[in-house]
Amino acid sequence: MNPRPGTTNANPPLIQGGHDFDSLTDLVCGLVERPAPGWWWLAFLVSGLVAAIGGGATLYVISTGLGIWGNNNTIGWGLPIGTFVFWVGIGHAGTLISAILYLFRQKWRSSLNRAAEAMTLFAVTCAGLYVVIHIGRAWIAWFMTPLPNANGLFPNFRSALSWDFAAISTYGLVSLLFWYIGLIPDLATLRDRATSPVRQTLYGLFALGWRGSGRHWNNYETAYLMLAGLATPLVVSVHTIVSFDFATSVLPGWHTTIFPPYFVTGAIFSGLAMVITLMVPLRRLCGLEDVVTVRHLENLCKLILATSLIVSYAYGTELWAAWYGGNKFEQYTFLNRMFGPYAPCYWTMITCNVLIPQFLWFRRVRTTPWMMFILSLFVNVGMWFERFVIVTTSQHRDYLPSSWKMFYPTWADYVQLLAGFGLFVMLFLLFLRFLPMIAISEVKACLPEADPHRGPDHDDDVREATAAAPVMDPSFVGGGDSTAYGLLARFNGPGRLLAAVKQLREAGYRRLDTFTPFPVHGMESALGLRRSWVSAFTLAGGLVGVSFGQWVQWYQSAVAYPLITDGKPYNSPEAFVPISYETMILYASFASVIGMFLLNGLPRLYHPVFRGRTFHRASVDGFFVAVEACDPRFDPSDTSALLASMGGSDIELLEA
Repeated sequence: MNPRPGTTNANPPLIQGGHDFDSLTDLVCGLVERPAPGWWWLAFLVSGLVAAIGGGATLYVISTGLGIWGNNNTIGWGLPIGTFVFWVGIGHAGTLISAILYLFRQKWRSSLNRAAEAMTLFAVTCAGLYVVIHIGRAWIAWFMTPLPNANGLFPNFRSALSWDFAAISTYGLVSLLFWYIGLIPDLATLRDRATSPVRQTLYGLFALGWRGSGRHWNNYETAYLMLAGLATPLVVSVHTIVSFDFATSVLPGWHTTIFPPYFVTGAIFSGLAMVITLMVPLRRLCGLEDVVTVRHLENLCKLILATSLIVSYAYGTELWAAWYGGNKFEQYTFLNRMFGPYAPCYWTMITCNVLIPQFLWFRRVRTTPWMMFILSLFVNVGMWFERFVIVTTSQHRDYLPSSWKMFYPTWADYVQLLAGFGLFVMLFLLFLRFLPMIAISEVKACLPEADPHRGPDHDDDVREATAAAPVMDPSFVGGGDSTAYGLLARFNGPGRLLAAVKQLREAGYRRLDTFTPFPVHGMESALGLRRSWVSAFTLAGGLVGVSFGQWVQWYQSAVAYPLITDGKPYNSPEAFVPISYETMILYASFASVIGMFLLNGLPRLYHPVFRGRTFHRASVDGFFVAVEACDPRFDPSDTSALLASMGGSDIELLEA
């Protein structure tokens, strides 16, 4: 595809194909609104069948016992725990793309973040299921939560496994919040485009009455920033805590301080590869080559190459530390990994994670979708084998040769392994069917037309489109003699809307609001809005969360179940840090979202502007301003004439 004038092939535009707000909305929403294509049904039936077979195998395992797995007394953690770590890692790319790149103001993330966030949710779901099944008595999995029960039991909050539960549940909930908050403006778009009463009602309920108000966007952007800031340290803490399951033990191959950064980098590495695996075929099948461009995929490939180099360094550091430390048990563990009975697994890991990603140094590989797709499959395979090598080879030969034993997966292990992939694909396909896989409002903000400072006459057709509409007689517009809400006028583009708001403020109007499909930067100051108070809600939630985390652990350790653990006193705040850290982030995240809802007056399923004849375009390509009737300077005739002179069209008086 030829680049736009003024660009080069070396730096192509983020969104290609000359899309505007309307065509972009049609492209993305059409994937949800049109009947499902044949490839979707085929993929859904296959993945659903695999997941169903895995569900049957899981019921058989739970009803019969974990003895039908390949686990034994020596290898108590088999495929389920290794696969659990694999799926937790897969979810990290969603937070990286959504949160970390957002903080760095990387606009190219906007075409990928929605699908990556959904991938995170479904990966965490799969990971949690493997842990619940591995418990053996899945029906008492709720004992991991700090809830009073008839047995008088509490979790041991000083155990790394309890830290796991807190970290993963927090990560899942915060990821869900982050994903849903980003969805709200797009749900409003689907609501306004829906032709079926059922779809309109469902999308309307979940959109919570979102109308793209300037006040909405002001609080929304602050809440989104707060969630991104909270999710960034969370993504580091989650896999760090997962690594503590191993690092806090005394087993050779596990007892190492390198595991936290090693696990975090490996998680991002595998997660990015899964994004490539999903997006390369989907962009072709869904016709999204103009939105998810080769430039987006190439940036992901660069990140994969960078994390591959860090993972390779971690592998080398492990070997060097085992040799330099002089511990014969540690040295034997790594020699056994490389040359023992599981050597093929180790060298598969090295080949897939260290050697094959080096092809990404070549630009041809980074810009050829089928090449990067095949490479991402190798990375996914290699990262699964990495978890298998860490979990299994460290257990099967430890300190006592008399306890050495091999691990051979059974049919149940293999079926449940495949079931995780089937469930993941099935959930992702359902997401594609009912929700937009592209963050429409964020991608629109990346279009050149979204810049309000380009000037009002950047296109030849702007003057004609924004010609002043005839001023309507306010005595009958809106119908009846009911109390008026105010005047609503539509403008052509964010630049003209911003200019109109500034002129209205200069004319003395103060009770104004705007309605746009994406945040127009500069509008908050033009409207005279104060800095959002969402950050204060975030701070309060974080303080409550860390206090609650410390209190509940003190109560469990010193009051409900007073036992000396590892020689520590009953009340040891240092040992309570992991749980308190997770509760702090969890409570702060919920407080940010609740604060945004309260400040925006959501949910609100009715508002007078919804009566506007063309207001349904506010979530697509409409830019509206409302002058409220309670403004001291409001006069239906004079204000309507002023709006028309500014280029406003579709001016109408709305009932309250």
